Amino acid sequence: MRTGSVINLKFDRPDEKLVELFRDLPVANIDDALGRMSAVDQNIRPVNDVQLLGPAFTVKVAQGDNLYFHKALDLAKPGDVIVIDSMGSKDRAIFGELMAGYCRQRGIAGIITDGPIRDIDDIVSYDDMSVYSNGVVPNGPYKNGPGEIGTTISFGGQVVRPGDIIVGDKDGIVVIKPEEAEELAEKVRAINEKETKIIETMKNEGTYDRPWVDETLAKLGAETIE
Repeated sequence: MRTGSVINLKFDRPDEKLVELFRDLPVANIDDALGRMSAVDQNIRPVNDVQLLGPAFTVKVAQGDNLYFHKALDLAKPGDVIVIDSMGSKDRAIFGELMAGYCRQRGIAGIITDGPIRDIDDIVSYDDMSVYSNGVVPNGPYKNGPGEIGTTISFGGQVVRPGDIIVGDKDGIVVIKPEEAEELAEKVRAINEKETKIIETMKNEGTYDRPWVDETLAKLGAETIE
């Protein structure tokens, strides 16, 4: 497969039941279960308050250009999360209210980009589609290409394959491999249960038992001066 001008639609989306395992699960706990190394860059922030969840429909564009995102508008399926690798663009908005509005009409679950967007006053009000970006700028994009659709991309420091499960909340975004999803969801639920018990103990007994703190300090030879 050549690079720079590719539209690949031959990829598998995960079963919807697999995706739904992560509905309402905190991204921080998912990332903990993934070894605390699977979150995208902190500068990619939510624009509105809608949980992000769905299979990745990947798009790679040249900096400041959105030709291939325009094509993706017609190719992505309802429920997809369109993931746009714009190479960390900062000077030109990758999309605004027209393209985002069309995605809403088509039932797209979310649009996330490592570049900026515009028309923020409109997009921030969306209550049915999640949007993330690295900022806001009024400069519009070029429409010349090159680009790619449906290929493996780099997004916010993470590798994203088409069909990977994307989950996001106010803390940020994590990328999940579908083949690891079931086992991962069980780990996350266990973390949730553990944290719930800790919070209940703090409220009822006023304690937070963390023996590992003193054990670790002892191994480091920490000295307490009183």
